Amino acid sequence: MPLPLLPSALRDTFARDRLPPAEQWPQLIFELPELQFPDQLNCASALLDARVAAGEGDRLAIQGEGVRWTYAQLQEQVNRIAHELVLGMGLVSGNRVLLRGANTPMLAACWLGVVKAGGIAVGSMPLLRAKELKQIIDKAEITHALCDARLAEELTLARADGGAATLREVALFHSEAADSLEHRAAHRSSHFDALPTSADDVCLMAFTSGTTGMPKATMHFHRDVMAACACWPAHVLKPQRDDVFIGSPPLAFTFGLGGLLLFPMSVGASTVLIEKATPDTLPAAIERYRATVCFTAPTSYRAIALAGAQGGSAAPDLRSLRKCVSAGEALPAATRKLWRERTGIEIIDGIGSTEMLHIFISADEAHARPGATGVPVPGYQAVVLDEEGQPVPSGQVGRLAVRGPTGCKYLADDRQRQYVQHGWNLTGDAYLVDSDGQFVYQARTDDMIISGGYNIAGPEVESALLLHPAVAECGVVGQADDDRGQIVKAFVVLKPGHTGDAAMTKALQDFVKQTIAPYKYPRAIEYRDQLPRTETGKLQRFRLRQPA
Repeated sequence: MPLPLLPSALRDTFARDRLPPAEQWPQLIFELPELQFPDQLNCASALLDARVAAGEGDRLAIQGEGVRWTYAQLQEQVNRIAHELVLGMGLVSGNRVLLRGANTPMLAACWLGVVKAGGIAVGSMPLLRAKELKQIIDKAEITHALCDARLAEELTLARADGGAATLREVALFHSEAADSLEHRAAHRSSHFDALPTSADDVCLMAFTSGTTGMPKATMHFHRDVMAACACWPAHVLKPQRDDVFIGSPPLAFTFGLGGLLLFPMSVGASTVLIEKATPDTLPAAIERYRATVCFTAPTSYRAIALAGAQGGSAAPDLRSLRKCVSAGEALPAATRKLWRERTGIEIIDGIGSTEMLHIFISADEAHARPGATGVPVPGYQAVVLDEEGQPVPSGQVGRLAVRGPTGCKYLADDRQRQYVQHGWNLTGDAYLVDSDGQFVYQARTDDMIISGGYNIAGPEVESALLLHPAVAECGVVGQADDDRGQIVKAFVVLKPGHTGDAAMTKALQDFVKQTIAPYKYPRAIEYRDQLPRTETGKLQRFRLRQPA
């Protein structure tokens, strides 16, 4: 059951009116001393204004292409944007504001400006098309948008023929036009008093990157943002004030929002925001900015390590790194080993979800173990449940259930009943707890392959295949079969110099049989030039299941 909600400071009550009913809330836990927040809390002000007020305005905050802002300079930019939203665009506290753009300092300033003014920030992935944008705008009844001018076309298409009817104000940035957000904000005051929001006023709506069906909007409070900053970063990542954060996840993805904006600001560190942080470009950016903390997906770590092994003396210098974080999908043991050999750094793995805001199970470098995700982050509790909602014995696979200071609050969505049961958040992941108490990922609950009566986790087969020296990347799914119900099918991208022929198929099948239980080997292997992935690097297994 939720705590009694505090009186809201938001004039537009759309979000609060559409919170789940009390009986559908997860149990919230605030046992740690650092989770005792004041009733009045604006997270943008807590992260930014408090830093400047403490005399640290000259500290470096954000870097990007052609931009280098201190905390004081960032505050001025944020304040001008907040003024333009309220005075120029008629923002009423509680209005939803769509943010559209690749990772740049300006997008970060827009996020902080919206939240400081009492708006609700709604991020959107840069590659979304008009149809998808319209779904988000209509579901959240978005009233305002701040959009990179280079991505304006799809937003314009979403509004065509009377579409996205609630969206009444749009401002474009990264534009030289006289009516661009930069030009409009430049005429506003550099002083802005943050709206004194309640700790449990909604400040953020994050749409899940669902693979099918209508997207779900998860709502998070100002308190949730600060709770996320107080748990995993402080207890597992342990960043320092002089750290320089960098990475690939978009700010529209909560993994990126936390890792590349909220968490560095929470300790007074700095962040580097680059628009295209691919495995081809991220290493050079790490070298250029002397970054110390990196956030990216397992696929990216593997690609960078493989390229570095082939690049010799010409490979980018990654010696500035001291912390590397992986999330978004399971971290194969082979990738962990490869990265450690390339850099000497043990990757910090973790699992989080959009519904929980950020990472809730993880292990620091000292306790990291190949194949395991870790243990519950301080502030969170986790168990593995059977189909009846009862805890399963150690070593048995079941459904992961989590609770803590953050939790699932879908925007007016019946799917709340599936995600939250008996006070627990059910993440949709299949896990087991091993004899050491570590949580070991098996698969998404809908990615378990049942073949000939055996339960086989696709990611386990993927991890085995990745140990073979010819395999660059792979994806494993179940394929319908008359005799066995399903068979294990692997989609494999080979490294240069290798051929996907019958001999290679047999070699890979034999290798898997020798690496894990023989019944788990892929009975079918298809070779691809590349695998389908989301903008955040997640393998889209559902696309591999579709007929060619």
